[in-house]
Amino acid sequence: MKKSVLITGCSSGIGYSVAHGLQARGYRVFATARKAEDVATLQAEGLESLQLDLNDSTSISQAVEEVLTRNNGQLYALFNNGGYGLPGAVEDLSRDALRAQFETNFFSWVELTNLVLPAMRKQGYGRIIQNSSVLGFAAMPFRGAYNASKFAIEGWSDTLRLELRGSGIFVSLVEPGPISTKFRSNAMKAFEQYIDVEKSIHRERYLAILNRLNKQGPAVPFTLPPGAVLKKVIRALEAKTPQARHYVTIPTHLFGLLKRILPTSMLDDLLAKAGSDH
Repeated sequence: MKKSVLITGCSSGIGYSVAHGLQARGYRVFATARKAEDVATLQAEGLESLQLDLNDSTSISQAVEEVLTRNNGQLYALFNNGGYGLPGAVEDLSRDALRAQFETNFFSWVELTNLVLPAMRKQGYGRIIQNSSVLGFAAMPFRGAYNASKFAIEGWSDTLRLELRGSGIFVSLVEPGPISTKFRSNAMKAFEQYIDVEKSIHRERYLAILNRLNKQGPAVPFTLPPGAVLKKVIRALEAKTPQARHYVTIPTHLFGLLKRILPTSMLDDLLAKAGSDH
């Protein structure tokens, strides 16, 4: 039997690349997406695809049930990938805005993971791979909601890894930096929904943020294609004892090192500069 992988957020970007890449490598891929039209597109491209809306518990449970039914109750791996980023200063983030960010980026991943773990425990093996971010361990300004959701992913994953010791189930974090995806266009939609630019003390800074979000092509140096993440996912799937963390881009490697060696004040200076949108 082919090793099976359930992937969320496959309509574009990282999820799309990983789904196609793993299928080409011989895995049985269950590629999920929120919209029916995206599922139809993935199916037309030869992927085994089904609908999964991360903001709908019923959709999550139905998708897991369908995957396990199709695969005789087994699942080798889950790649939690679907999510989005909400730009904005912390003082401009409403409770509703933060709740929406966490519902998609964190609570849904926990719910989905908890639904597949019984099958993995029963079979005695499995891989849980989380698509985190450099912003999961190095916070940057005006990204507070996303920073917080990814820091939560990191803390939860570290806890889960400890709790699963000896079970045959491994937990790995993939930590990209800048990757060429639709992330900015999705961030723009969230920004427009939750941030009132004209009433904010940060109005001028927001205009710079909007300019970055609207920029064509890579917005920052060292941006890599989604295939760079695929390589790390393959390592997490195929290593006998997978690493807890897989850095992807140069900024991720750099800030991972600097966080270990620099005092907080110096690191803050660098993160503030790196997070500047001017």
